[in-house]
Amino acid sequence: MLFLVSNDDGILAKGIETLERAARQLGDVFVVAPDREQSATSHSLTLHHPVRPIELATGRWQVDGTPTDCVMLAVQALMPTKPDFVLSGINHGPNMGEDVLYSGTVAAAMEGLSMGIPSIAVSYAGRLMRVDDSPLDQLVDPLAALLRHLTSLPAFPKFTLLNVNIPPCAAAEIKGVKLTKLGKRVFNDSIAKMKDPWGRPIYWIGGGSVTWEQDEGTDIAAIQDGYISVTPLHLDITHQARLDDAADWWRAP
Repeated sequence: MLFLVSNDDGILAKGIETLERAARQLGDVFVVAPDREQSATSHSLTLHHPVRPIELATGRWQVDGTPTDCVMLAVQALMPTKPDFVLSGINHGPNMGEDVLYSGTVAAAMEGLSMGIPSIAVSYAGRLMRVDDSPLDQLVDPLAALLRHLTSLPAFPKFTLLNVNIPPCAAAEIKGVKLTKLGKRVFNDSIAKMKDPWGRPIYWIGGGSVTWEQDEGTDIAAIQDGYISVTPLHLDITHQARLDDAADWWRAP
C-alpha cells in the first residue's frame, strides 16, 4: 500500500514521526506536511499567495501552508500515483467532540476523503511536554497493528473517515478499541481580555476550562475508560432526521 502522511503540528513534530514509523510497517509512505504548527486551521486553504513545497528528502516534503493545502498539493502535484490511504497525525492532543470542527488534523483527512481516498485521522488524547521522552514512542507497534486492521477491512466505509483518539496511558495499559460517536465539549471563560504594551485591549482565545460530557458510547467516555476510540465521520452535514420529520415543522413560504 501507498500512504500519504500529513498533520497540523508541522513536519518536525514527534507525532508525525511516530505515525510514519507505524505506516512503514504496512507499506510505502509519502510525507507532505506544514513547515510549522497549523493547529485549529480547520479546512482552510491558502488562496491569497502561492504555496512553496520544499523536498527535504525523497518522498518527504514541507509546505508553507495549511494541512488541507498539503494533502491537495500532494495528491494533485507531488505524488507519482494516488495514495491508497491518507493518514493524518498523530496530533499532539485530543480531537474529540467539537474539536473535529476546528482540527487541522481531521481536516487533512477530510481533504483526502473529498478526493475519494480512504482517510484516517489519529490523535493522542493527552499532553506532550517533552519530545525526547514522548510516550508516542511506545505507540508505534500498537498503532501499526490498528492501522493494519483498519486498512484491511473488507469494506472500508465509503464516504467516511475514521477519527482515532488514543488514551494517554502506557501502551500496555490500553484496554482495547471501541467504535464511538462524538461526545460534547463545553468551554468556560475561553476568552481572556488583556492589554498590549500601549494599553490597548486585546483578546486571547483558548484559555479557560473545558468540561466534557462523558455519555455512554462517546469518544470521550472511551478515552476516559482507557480505550482507543474510533469514530466514523463524513462530509455530508445534512440533518437527515430533520428532513424526515419536515412535515412537523416546515411550511413552504
